This record gives sequence, C-alpha cells and structure tokens, in this order.
Amino acid sequence: MTLSTASKFYIIFMFHCLLLISTWEVEATLCGRKSRTLSGRCTSNSDCSTKCIKWEYATYGSCGGFYIDCICFFNC
Repeated sequence: MTLSTASKFYIIFMFHCLLLISTWEVEATLCGRKSRTLSGRCTSNSDCSTKCIKWEYATYGSCGGFYIDCICFFNC
C-alpha cells in the first residue's frame, strides 16, 4: 500500500510541528538580579547559591557584577 502525496505531506508537516513544539518546551531562560537578602561583598559562590536558593527561592546564585555582588538567578 502506497501513501498519496497529500498523506506524505501531512505526515512530514506534523513531524515538523511536533519538532518545533518540543524545542519551545526545552528553552528555559534564566534572569539574574542582585540578592535582596545578602548584602556586602560576595566572597563565596557556594554561600551565595545557598542563600539564593533557601531564602529567595532562586534556581541558583553566583558572585558577580561590578561590585562583586551575590546574583540570584530565577526562571523567567
């Protein structure tokens, strides 16, 4: 049994639609902002990350920025 041209087109079209939708689901963007609970100079990435996760419910935290601030990263 052979497929008609319309059936082949429909199968290929649906495959591309599913592929496009699956790539949208995988994309996750992180937004960073200065920690609201940790003030002063950031000296330890692990301390910054722990405080961002536990106190601000962030994904993670890291030292950075112009004044070496603790930056918390959230899902946008």
